[in-house]
Amino acid sequence: MNGSAAQGDAPNVLDRISIVAGKLVAWLTLFMVVVTFVVVVMRYVFDAGAVWLQESVIWMHAVVFMIGAAYTLQQEQHVRVDIFYRNMSPRRRALVDVLGVLVFLLPVCAFLAFKAWDFVTISWQLHESSREPGGLPYPFIPLLKSVLLLMPLALGLQGVSMLARSIKAARGR
Repeated sequence: MNGSAAQGDAPNVLDRISIVAGKLVAWLTLFMVVVTFVVVVMRYVFDAGAVWLQESVIWMHAVVFMIGAAYTLQQEQHVRVDIFYRNMSPRRRALVDVLGVLVFLLPVCAFLAFKAWDFVTISWQLHESSREPGGLPYPFIPLLKSVLLLMPLALGLQGVSMLARSIKAARGR
């Protein structure tokens, strides 16, 4: 049962943002595999390496998980302990979802954004680049660290969508 299809209505704007972002990062996983293959061929066939290429795979992996989190929530594929949840009525599930979003999801997103803010802004102020010789140059590191702010924003927006849908379901609409 996925997020918007669960209620039988078309995805709203927030759901569509998560869906588009999720599908884009799915393509990033294919690109990550190709780059990893190139790194391996360069190393073992040509005895050459590119630190920036290896670093880019690590960062792409992080982006897939962080940006894909909202899509995973939208598709209701996130980790849930549903020993009791699966046996509940749709209305009770909706109430559990409302509480989960208000008590856990949105506060955690706010906390993550708050803690990441200085980390990201300092990276931009310092014109940070990789510490490794031949690693990723400026502005890649600050851009990639900015994903630490995008993730809680995207997850929070998807949480708002889930909250609205759950409130509607809890009211029996």
